[in-house]
Amino acid sequence: MPEARKRAQSWEVTDELWAIAAPLIPERKRCAKKKYKRKAGGGRKPLEPRQVFAGIVFVLRTGIQWKALPKTFGASSSIHSYFQEWRKAGFFKALWARGVAVYDEQKGIRWRWQAIDGAKIKAPIGEDGVGRNPTDRGKKRHGAASAGG
Repeated sequence: MPEARKRAQSWEVTDELWAIAAPLIPERKRCAKKKYKRKAGGGRKPLEPRQVFAGIVFVLRTGIQWKALPKTFGASSSIHSYFQEWRKAGFFKALWARGVAVYDEQKGIRWRWQAIDGAKIKAPIGEDGVGRNPTDRGKKRHGAASAGG
């Protein structure tokens, strides 16, 4: 009997997702303008890109704060630094574009037919039934004089 495959959680980086993301990850470079205290290659070893990517995906999919990232991914400040570095390098835009291309290959996107809908009018039956403006609800009314004078 074939073994049932476990369905991956939405925050898990599968081998298929990693195969798409890995070639797009920018190579780390030293900034020529910055003065470094250590020689190149000194200090702690950089984190594995897949581990970093998994940490970023975990934060983005679960909505937790960066500081709440489980230590299994690495230091939250390091993961966030990689996130900022990759964002500036255009990694996430490239990953999104690749995802759209893969979806187009698999399912097909109707590029010629698109629709958008929206409205920018005041709600017709809202007015008096809604009550006072939320920003004014805590303020005292000035319309009537108080009973004491």
